[in-house]
Amino acid sequence: MRDLEWPGRSPVHASNGMAATSHPLSTQAAVAVLQDGGNALDAAVAACAVQCVVEPESTGIGGDCFCLYSPGGSTDIVAYNGSGRAPAAANAQWYADQGIGEIPRQSPHAVTVPGAIDAWDVLVRDHGTRPLGGLLRPAIDLARDGYPIASRVSVDFASQAELLRKDENAARIFLQPDGAPFQRGQMHRQPELAETLERIASDGRDGFYTGAVATDIVNYLQSKGGLHTLDDFAGMQGEYVTPIRTSFRGHDVYQCPPNGQGVIALLLLNIMSGIETGSDGPISLDRVHREIEAGRLAYRDRNLYLADPGQSDVPVDWFLSEAHAGQLREAIDDAGALNPLPEFSAPRHESTVYISVVDKDRNACSFINTLFHNFGAVLMPPRSGVMLHNRGQGFVLDPAHPNCIAPGKRPLHTIIPGMVAKDDRVVMPYGVMGGQYQAFGHMQFLTRFFDYGLDIQEAQDAPRFFPDPYTGEVETEGTIPADLIAALQAKGHRTVRPAKPIGGSQAIWIDWNEGVLTGGSDPRKDGCALGY
Repeated sequence: MRDLEWPGRSPVHASNGMAATSHPLSTQAAVAVLQDGGNALDAAVAACAVQCVVEPESTGIGGDCFCLYSPGGSTDIVAYNGSGRAPAAANAQWYADQGIGEIPRQSPHAVTVPGAIDAWDVLVRDHGTRPLGGLLRPAIDLARDGYPIASRVSVDFASQAELLRKDENAARIFLQPDGAPFQRGQMHRQPELAETLERIASDGRDGFYTGAVATDIVNYLQSKGGLHTLDDFAGMQGEYVTPIRTSFRGHDVYQCPPNGQGVIALLLLNIMSGIETGSDGPISLDRVHREIEAGRLAYRDRNLYLADPGQSDVPVDWFLSEAHAGQLREAIDDAGALNPLPEFSAPRHESTVYISVVDKDRNACSFINTLFHNFGAVLMPPRSGVMLHNRGQGFVLDPAHPNCIAPGKRPLHTIIPGMVAKDDRVVMPYGVMGGQYQAFGHMQFLTRFFDYGLDIQEAQDAPRFFPDPYTGEVETEGTIPADLIAALQAKGHRTVRPAKPIGGSQAIWIDWNEGVLTGGSDPRKDGCALGY
């Protein structure tokens, strides 16, 4: 428990239902659904739809979605991969013929067919209790009537102002008439998005993947040189997948399988399970150095081998083997950083939202939706109000690489919902936002919670650091002591301050004996946990 004389948040406790998201209006929408008798899946979709409106830089209906769902708290966990695919005409040779060596962010080639709406539609029909149209109503009202810009949202808006100005449709919606970004506390509206959400509420997935909305998106992408067709959109279909898992400190940790990087989160837990915790806390020189080195080694493997298992051979069993974790663990040198590590060709990224919900029947939902970077590709068609993601940047263009772009292929994906179970019952849906950081962040959150005894809020509050897998720099938040940073530098780590706080997170713990839910929400975002 935190020192109550210091600023900070206490965990939230309730006995019926609870939601934790990165925006208060989203959390409020989820709790309202729960109080009205909806289940955790219903509440998660309603919350996500609201976030697609009020936190539009982080997520949107033009993005992708992954979900873990536990009916009644059982470990018969449902996993859904709602990641989009490359257009049927996309192949490495076409890009080579065009002289394109890497996929630019603000280009149609960064846009795969968005998978979020398909995921929402399927999950609500199969596991929800309410029609999708009703769950979208709070988001529709906020898009049409307006909502105030929150603090973190205003920072993210300002950081992308230059790219927003390069797309006239995005600029019209997300910049003020004088070209300035919207400020904290100003009202903002998205009427075109409201109309699109109305279509989806009425027609389900067909309201997005066929008809006027799909035509608007495809025509716009083709006008920019994209390869997308109406058939690509009409054929979009996610899939149920079998969760993968590992054991950590007497608990089972579940993730979605590749093409997401959940397997890397489990690999990191396997590495850290054999590393001494130490008595001087998680922000100490030896611990921080070892976590950095574990991250550098695990992300090297990710960038070499992780891809769409439907089109590439992804060695999941090898990733999760104790033998492999042991090899990486033994490679860590306490004397200093391992240099050099191989360089990799995959691009960077940064943004997502995560939602955790548990209802009165202890259905538990771990739900994540993303645009990739803030505002994704920063491309918006003229009529539908849909901001398009840049998940296509998860591909590489080297034909010899397992993650090379190909027709209908899904890119390496960073978003990963998590679920923890003990004794055949789920005890915590949890997740971490922050792009590349997510797998590393899962390890950091769970080790702070289980190894160091921090409560569910303290484990999210704790200072963060992250070894960037592309630059080799170690991002260190300002709350990390200066003498520790100097000591890391002496070990050979190149440290830098991150452009913004590292990641975000939410989690809800289920105490089955007391019948109590305990939630936490990351202070690096605007959100909160609430229950009833």
